[in-house]
Amino acid sequence: MGPVGLAAAATPGDLVAARTQMALSLGWHIIIACFGVAMPAFTVFAEWRGIRRNDPAYTLLARRWARAMGVLFAVGAVSGTILSFEMGLLWPRLMSVYGEVIGFPFTLEGTAFFLEAIFLGIYLYGWDRLPPTLHILTAIPLCIAGVASAFFVVCANAWMNQPRGFNLDNGRVVGADPWKAMFNPATPPQTTHMIIAAFMVAGFGIASVYAAAMLRGRRDRYHRLGFTIPFTVAAALAPVQLLVGDWAAKFLAEWQPTKLAAIEGLTHTTAGAPLSLGGVYIDGELRYAIHIPNALSLLAHWNPHAVVYGLEIAPPDARPPVTPVHLSFQVMVGIGTGFVALALWYAFLRWRRRDLAHSRWFLRAGSVAGVAAVLALEAGWVTTEVGRQPWIVFGQMRVMEAVNPEPGLRAGLIAVLAVYTVLTVATVVVLRRLARIPLDLVSVGLAPQEPAPPEPAEPGEPGPGAPAQRSRPGRENRPARRSR
Repeated sequence: MGPVGLAAAATPGDLVAARTQMALSLGWHIIIACFGVAMPAFTVFAEWRGIRRNDPAYTLLARRWARAMGVLFAVGAVSGTILSFEMGLLWPRLMSVYGEVIGFPFTLEGTAFFLEAIFLGIYLYGWDRLPPTLHILTAIPLCIAGVASAFFVVCANAWMNQPRGFNLDNGRVVGADPWKAMFNPATPPQTTHMIIAAFMVAGFGIASVYAAAMLRGRRDRYHRLGFTIPFTVAAALAPVQLLVGDWAAKFLAEWQPTKLAAIEGLTHTTAGAPLSLGGVYIDGELRYAIHIPNALSLLAHWNPHAVVYGLEIAPPDARPPVTPVHLSFQVMVGIGTGFVALALWYAFLRWRRRDLAHSRWFLRAGSVAGVAAVLALEAGWVTTEVGRQPWIVFGQMRVMEAVNPEPGLRAGLIAVLAVYTVLTVATVVVLRRLARIPLDLVSVGLAPQEPAPPEPAEPGEPGPGAPAQRSRPGRENRPARRSR
């Protein structure tokens, strides 16, 4: 029996289990990966400022962030390994047919990951063991490797949206060109959109912790800087991300019109198509939405009277599900627009030289920005992945054809649920324990992975490293000698 015949044996329940497992793994890992991409840059910036200004608050931030960065890297290594196995276990025909094409960016990602691990180890161990300038230089490859790792993974996903660099001969790949496959038309907008999103998720996520602490009265310089550094980066990128999103929408209008139609709930091909805000897709029609006349045509083609293709250009069995795609896109754009408003509010407060620590409504908004950023990230991935359905490789292979036909996928889903539950609890517990370490113990000059020093011994008592003094049994009860 050929690969297609095997795939046909998979039941709908197996397909749902495989898709749910993949969605869970990707949705969990992508959050951790965002911190792996952006947190090294935040940490090394804080360390550099601390050295340059001789400011212990910056140095303290760098040490604390380094500790958290090490924990999140270890957890991300586990979830990333699970994902790599799932690609072969859940979607064997995808890898058997297209492995020689899609494997190249995964190979490069693995190389970047190992470089990241090596330099992270050097960076963590090098605190107070390397000269300050050299220690900062060891973090530069760490920053580059984190961004490169994200770039290569998203290149693989971009190829699934715009497959290039191969020919098919009787179901077999011939003439594979991995470079052409990796740098396909979807790569520039997708990789840019994702890397900016990573810095926004990490920036707003870290800042939200310090915003919540400032609301509880911790308004010292350490907490102010902990909020300001990541929040400034994320706020500056918010309007940039909106422009990149517009670029991605124009790409969809040209290369994946059915996805754009699902995003907008547009059933029929329309000249001068309106932009829809909100609404629910019912019986082939978007209802209860606010329509802005001609705006979709203008945004997609720079022409208010341009034609925008509707879902009707694809057969019913080749159309993505409209409701989850439309709603997730609305959530992503709504939160992104809110971030632009928050960035403008922040710029206004800085311009007026207002004290952020006493602007409670602003701090409340900052404290929820981290959760909102994660929600926008997940909504964006739902838009990307569900909007490509029913294809796993757009126009080439359907998801049902790629899924593993063997039984047991539902048991695998239960096992993965258990693993991620344990990972989540362990990560939260460890990070909370790190956060509870007194600030004076973090800044004593230790490497971030080392324990705090023991308390100094009382005068007359042996230190903790001193050898124990031997005494003969019963000697303590003998009377002292008389001095002559």
